[in-house]
Amino acid sequence: GQDRGLTVLLSLNNNNTQLGRTRKPRGGDRSAQSSAGPAARCLLSCDRPRHGMASPPPKVAVPVGEEGREAEGEDICAFDIPGKNAPRDRLRRWRQIALVLNASRRFRYTLDLARDEERENLRRIIRAHAQVIRAVLLFKKAGQKALQESYNGTKFESLSQRFPIDLEKLVMLNRDHDAITLQEVGGVSGLSDLLKSNLDRGVSSNEDELLQRRDIFGANTYPRKKRKSIWRFVFEACQDLTLVILMVAAATSLSLGIVTAGVKDGWYDGGSIFFAVFLVIFVTATSDYRQSLQFQHLNEEKQNIQVEVIRGGKRVGASIFDLVVGDVVPLKIGDQVPADGVLISGHSFAIDESSMTGESKIVHKDQKAPMLMSGCKVADGYGSMLVTGVGTNTEWGMLMANLSEDIGEETPLQVRLNGVATLIGIVGLSVAGVVLVVLWIRYFTGHSNNPDGTTAFVAGTTGAKQGFMGAISIFTIAVTIVVVAVPEGLPLAVTLTLAYSMRKMMRDKALVRRLSSCETMGSATTICSDKTGTLTLNKMTVVEAYLSGTKLNPCDNTGMMSSSVASLLVEGIAQNTAGAVFSPENGGAAEVAGAPTEKAILSWGLKIGMNFNDVRSKSSVLRVLPFNSVKKCGGVAVQVSDTYVHIHWKGAAELVLASCKSWFSIDGSVHPMSSDKYNELKRSIDDMAMSSLRCIAFAYCTCELTMVPREDLDKWQLPDDNLTLLGMVGIKDPCRPGVRDAVQLCSAAGVKVRMVTGDNVETAKAIAFECGILNAKDVASETTIIEGKVFREMSETAREEVADKITVMGRSSPNDKLLLVQALKRKGHVVAVTGDGTNDAPALHEADIGLSMGISGTEVAKESSDIIILDDDFTSVVKVVRWGRSVYANIQKFIQFQLTVNVAALVINVVAAVSSGAVPLNAVELLWVNLIMDTLGALALATEPPTDNLMKRHPVGRREPLVTNIMWRNLFIQALYQIAVLLVFNFDGKRIFQLHNESREHADKIKNTFVFNAFVFCQIFNEFNARKPEEKNVFGGVTSNRLFMGIVGITTVLQILIIEFLGKFFGTVRLGWKLWLLSVAIGAVSWPLAYVGKSIPVPARPFQDYLKHCCAWRRPRRRDEEQGGKS
Repeated sequence: GQDRGLTVLLSLNNNNTQLGRTRKPRGGDRSAQSSAGPAARCLLSCDRPRHGMASPPPKVAVPVGEEGREAEGEDICAFDIPGKNAPRDRLRRWRQIALVLNASRRFRYTLDLARDEERENLRRIIRAHAQVIRAVLLFKKAGQKALQESYNGTKFESLSQRFPIDLEKLVMLNRDHDAITLQEVGGVSGLSDLLKSNLDRGVSSNEDELLQRRDIFGANTYPRKKRKSIWRFVFEACQDLTLVILMVAAATSLSLGIVTAGVKDGWYDGGSIFFAVFLVIFVTATSDYRQSLQFQHLNEEKQNIQVEVIRGGKRVGASIFDLVVGDVVPLKIGDQVPADGVLISGHSFAIDESSMTGESKIVHKDQKAPMLMSGCKVADGYGSMLVTGVGTNTEWGMLMANLSEDIGEETPLQVRLNGVATLIGIVGLSVAGVVLVVLWIRYFTGHSNNPDGTTAFVAGTTGAKQGFMGAISIFTIAVTIVVVAVPEGLPLAVTLTLAYSMRKMMRDKALVRRLSSCETMGSATTICSDKTGTLTLNKMTVVEAYLSGTKLNPCDNTGMMSSSVASLLVEGIAQNTAGAVFSPENGGAAEVAGAPTEKAILSWGLKIGMNFNDVRSKSSVLRVLPFNSVKKCGGVAVQVSDTYVHIHWKGAAELVLASCKSWFSIDGSVHPMSSDKYNELKRSIDDMAMSSLRCIAFAYCTCELTMVPREDLDKWQLPDDNLTLLGMVGIKDPCRPGVRDAVQLCSAAGVKVRMVTGDNVETAKAIAFECGILNAKDVASETTIIEGKVFREMSETAREEVADKITVMGRSSPNDKLLLVQALKRKGHVVAVTGDGTNDAPALHEADIGLSMGISGTEVAKESSDIIILDDDFTSVVKVVRWGRSVYANIQKFIQFQLTVNVAALVINVVAAVSSGAVPLNAVELLWVNLIMDTLGALALATEPPTDNLMKRHPVGRREPLVTNIMWRNLFIQALYQIAVLLVFNFDGKRIFQLHNESREHADKIKNTFVFNAFVFCQIFNEFNARKPEEKNVFGGVTSNRLFMGIVGITTVLQILIIEFLGKFFGTVRLGWKLWLLSVAIGAVSWPLAYVGKSIPVPARPFQDYLKHCCAWRRPRRRDEEQGGKS
């Protein structure tokens, strides 16, 4: 087995692997020869993609679920995929049915199914043969010391001079989890000494020392694949089938032209097509290259995890890439282990190693099993680790080095547009075929004329070369029609607008992890938001305190309190915490680190006289139960003497109070908890909660040391049913500035904001009033505000009925949030959820859009989310909604613009070809139109910034058509105008322009040049109309979009240069100033036409529904006929 594994791995590590040689084309089978019928049927019945519908609950409150439709035998649209976790067969299906002319470009930003499968196989092999791979890598590097130094920065010869431990021994310790080697070096303490680190203070923060450690032990990075050069994109752009055909036709035309007309005049026809093709390739490649750079930058941002590290005795934030061997890293539940290391100390510390082993098994770590693997997640507890291996000296680093290539991702809108492109392409191919056949028939039957009026082809007279040249010229026109008609750039416009939006969203403090979430966020109908840190500032301060049943004024005045009670309280604060206090050696102010709640309590503890390090040194921790989001409290057992143990609890005030059977008075005496005293304290809690304070209570109990189970200490359940209350505090966390306005903006946009918090219901209600989530009308309804426990205990049906009405849910657990998400989705909502904890991961995964918090969120939550809110601010969530709507709106603008060009160009050429045997727009002109329509049009329209008007609309429904009735109206008005006007000038231009005195050839050139010029200006002016499909004022904010104005300006300048100076290449002639004015005037008419046209009402029922109705009427009839035939 080892030999076979070694053979496989050696082949994997070669450049030309067997997997690479047998790789299928990107995106799977792309044949579409017989797909016209299914594609057309599919697009007629296919509405907007259902985001987040993967693995839906059993009952979905939509008209007909996908499962039901499949069961009924109805075809589900191949171009309709879920926004999350799309099945592989659905992804293959749309690829097989799509009409694609340039697969390498079209599928560049989609999931590479073949490579994804290879990646999973490689991951399994690496997991199964990790030691063999390391042996192979070491063998390959043995004779390449210089290469290794550049690869991971390790210098063997200098190692022994600076650190007493051998690198090979350190690597073996990490690789083999060798406890014997660890004991040989003196355990974690001895290893720390060898690495010249300190278990309490870490390494020095001196940059020179950190750089020295990186030079010797390597950096915590792994080699990445070299980015594609622009020439790679040029090569991929050249693979477009139609462009290849055009280049072949151009080469043929060039060679025949030179032979028949000489070099001086014979190269123009073929050379001009070459020039136009190369221009298209260059602009396309440049645009694609810029997009790839943006995606690469965003991917790097996603991998740059921020961690806490102790350096010089202080907790500081650092990038995961900056860690060095010898660092001391604190870890808590939800964190990713950032490097290989050894556990220094921990409480209830457990690791999920599934990312490395592939088995979902939680492994408990202690001094008997202290080795930690990079890339794993902390499943429970907290602790600290000593870093012993970084970068490619870890199993995770090796895994990432082999799997570092991004394999892409496709979005529902991108797939939908592939369907639209397929339908348009089928129509375009059909039109091009008709034009080709008609022109060839007219040409070979002698019904086509040369520019001078003579017959182009006379059987038996015209030479073979000349006849062939004429046929090639006609074929070139037909192929160019295909280039214009098949919108290859339409699906890529989604990628362009997503890349642009993601870059801008980074500035708005939102990091997109999953592309589809950008689109889905525009359809969100409800946002279930956390309170702490999202709606509030997460800057907590203790502002009220109740000790010994008495309210302190001010809150840190403990002078009248018994010293025994004060010492117990301080002991509970110092020992029952995951935070820390750093006291500078120079005697400056103490610095507090930890979660905001912990920092607030520790800061208050310092004010009432707590000496953090001194208190912790007087007792030893036996057992820790970290804060639990279900129980809403955490506990610690500390040994204070040879006979007694103190058990301290801290958590939600009303829950801790319910467990207390006694309380301390001011003089330190203990009194039983009477019902009157309980009610008094409960009122104090309610008063604090109604003042929007987070209420925390402290309690303790004692037990004898003999009662502590020394053997199974990790399984010991701390007593929590006979506690003595020590005190309570109220913590203020003010609302974020601008949250109220953001909530109102969401309400106006049809997005309901719901607060889901673990805090007291009264606290949640008070904060909801401050934020504008609740108003006086809502309080009158009982179901508006609900406790998590009440919602949890309802039946599934009851939860569905109540879910829509819930505005605030207090004392909720992560599971309650998941249940709420599921209930809302069953009601047909598109749900966005915020979360920061590890236990929020299921809800973040289940939601249509999972939003994790960048500051307070754990790595587990971030990996389960779709978007990371970097500043934890709710206003950033609202900005994401704006950008999500902008993505959808921009794509609709581009579709309207491109379809208008398509329809007008195709109809004009077809009518002209069929009626006169000639086309007004030649191959080079059509390529220029394609460039305006495709790449430049996408850049201009797909990068429009979001407007305030977007937040005045209601969310786009799951099933709303991509091309709306308003778009159809605008499209038909503009296309009909262009077709009518330009065909009039095409057929009667000579008379209108009074060209009777000109030669026939020159008159035709003037007429055709004018039609081409007017057609281009129609598109330039219509580009403004496309910016605002629903608004009459199309100029609002146009000057602020510099890219749009720049592209319009460049297009206009280039058009002037083409007409005035590049006539030889484009087959045009110079126009007089009157014809220039007329061309611009014809284009400018599209503005008042659009203004008037937008007054025409459109039916509410989507146009596609009428087509679907026809299809639905025909299908049963056909089935009846088939059944009748069979019988």
